[in-house]
Formats: sequence, C-alpha cells, structure tokens
Amino acid sequence: MSIETQQELATEFVREVVARFGIDATTTARTTEDDGIYISVDGENLGFLVGPKGATVEALQELTRTVVQRHTEEHTSRIVVDVGGYRERRAAALRQFVLEVAADVLRTDVSEALEPMSPSDRKVVHDTVNDLEGLETTSKGLEPRRYVIIRPAPAPSAEESSISSMEEGDDRPGEPADLS
Repeated sequence: MSIETQQELATEFVREVVARFGIDATTTARTTEDDGIYISVDGENLGFLVGPKGATVEALQELTRTVVQRHTEEHTSRIVVDVGGYRERRAAALRQFVLEVAADVLRTDVSEALEPMSPSDRKVVHDTVNDLEGLETTSKGLEPRRYVIIRPAPAPSAEESSISSMEEGDDRPGEPADLS
C-alpha cells in the first residue's frame, strides 16, 4: 500500500473519530522527511481529544496505526497524530527539560532516570541526547512503565582513540599530531 493510500486511510479515520465526538475541527495530513505520516487536528476546545497527559491523543494515534495496519500486509509508515499542537508543544518542553537534566549529568557525572513515558516521548529524549557530546541514553523497563536513563558516555579506550584518529586521516596510530 502506497504512503499516499495509507495517509488517506489514516486521515479519513481520524476525521470520522473527531466527527463522532461532535467536535468541529479541521484534519490535515502530510508526509514527513522520513516517509512518515503526520496528521494534525486543529480547532477550538480540543482538550477532550488530548486527554490527561496526552492519553487520548496517544490512544487515537494507536487506533489510527491499527486501522492502517489491518488494511495492509506490508510494512506501514510511521503515523503521528497531533491534536491542537499538543505533541509539538510537548516535544519542545521535553527537549528543554532533557537539556537541563543532561547538563546536570555532565556536571555531576551521575546518571539520571526519567519518569516512564510514551514511545514518542522517549524518542524525543534519545534524539535530543544523541546531539550532545559525552552522554548516552538507554531505555529500561516494560511498557507502560518504560523509561529512559541519561548517563555519561564511557570514555573511549586507547584503541578506540587510535582507530578514531586513523579514520580522521591520521595514519600513524598512537603518535601525536604535528601542531607546528
């Protein structure tokens, strides 16, 4: 099933769910850079569709994925459903929080375990930390209590440092670079 067909199916499903709740909203969809599908529901008084801590929008997203998956036997595209910009605001706030925690981990050299969160929130954490030097992340636990640990990255061993410097063009492992 083409991404366009998946997008049409997913968008129509979300529109129908929103209409069944009697909510006047606009539903739009676009493909993302990574060949995913992003569906946005915009309008007034959408808090009901977001739900406590995003639980309802998360459920709507999972239902949408399931509907698309049931209509194809092939791999389906990643589908994100956002209501009233909730996911974008949540991701921005989460990135800011992660940067603060990351700064603490770098300063104290002590790992930090975050609260359990959804797969999409964990992805934001992993992606944010991936862009930082000297830190790494890992997920632990089982759904729905799966959480992320931010920890200092281990220092590269002498052998890894030699390999790294060779990859950067220095063909003499273990010798200092000529700085003159």
